[in-house]
Amino acid sequence: MSVERVRDNRSEQEFVLEVDGHRAVAAYQREGDTIVFTHTVVPPEIEGRGVGSRLIRGALDAVRDRGLKVVPQCTFVRAYIEKHPETRDLLA
Repeated sequence: MSVERVRDNRSEQEFVLEVDGHRAVAAYQREGDTIVFTHTVVPPEIEGRGVGSRLIRGALDAVRDRGLKVVPQCTFVRAYIEKHPETRDLLA
């Protein structure tokens, strides 16, 4: 089994995590030093396996590494941040 890695597809403005041939996506819009997460999509074939959480964790790690702030318009991203207090400092 290959190691899953979240990657930033900057041309499409989305973080992507591929699992078993399916793509989970966290779409965003970059606004200066802020990333606005607009929506998250996890295909039904890989739901219920923590894929969305791994995707958002990787995306937020990338945001932190770049020194950016987050606006969680997406309800999934907002819920993730609420459940993980260590990520709240990223909020714009």
